[in-house]
Amino acid sequence: MPLIRPSTADDIAAISAIYAQHVLHGTGTFELDPPTEADMAARRADVLAKGLPWLVLEDAGQVLGFAYCNWFKPRPAYRFSAEDSIYLAPAAQGRGLGRALLAELAAQAQAAGVRKLIAVIGDSANAGSIGVHRSLGFARVGVLKSCGWKFGAWRDAVLMDLALGAGSSTPASPPTNECA
Repeated sequence: MPLIRPSTADDIAAISAIYAQHVLHGTGTFELDPPTEADMAARRADVLAKGLPWLVLEDAGQVLGFAYCNWFKPRPAYRFSAEDSIYLAPAAQGRGLGRALLAELAAQAQAAGVRKLIAVIGDSANAGSIGVHRSLGFARVGVLKSCGWKFGAWRDAVLMDLALGAGSSTPASPPTNECA
């Protein structure tokens, strides 16, 4: 039975290998060179230091996927919006595991105070990622046409979003006097 759990430093090698596969052979990320294990460890540490989740999906002791979210933009007005990232090993794809992993990420992001989860999906032909996001209620809100160049072709980025918790129906925090 697959287990979704918080990542640990011991997961970095598996996380890095899964991501390298996507960088080298997929268009879901527009990164061109796989980051080193040290780079991935630093990325994970940054996310965790912000109080945001970085999860792994494990089955029979083997990490088969990971997901995390990070602030959408660094400016304070965006402090309730986070961008999700989810990657599965090829052996884990098409088994419903991505949906379970993304659902748990959304739940933990909401618990961390995120009100809007945003997907920036590389390549409009990325039916798997678009489908898993749609299955959890993400809505397509736009396409950035031909914004990335990978594998000798222009690639789109599909934008999808999901309101978490109260979403935009209530104020995020008590109003402050920003003009004082």
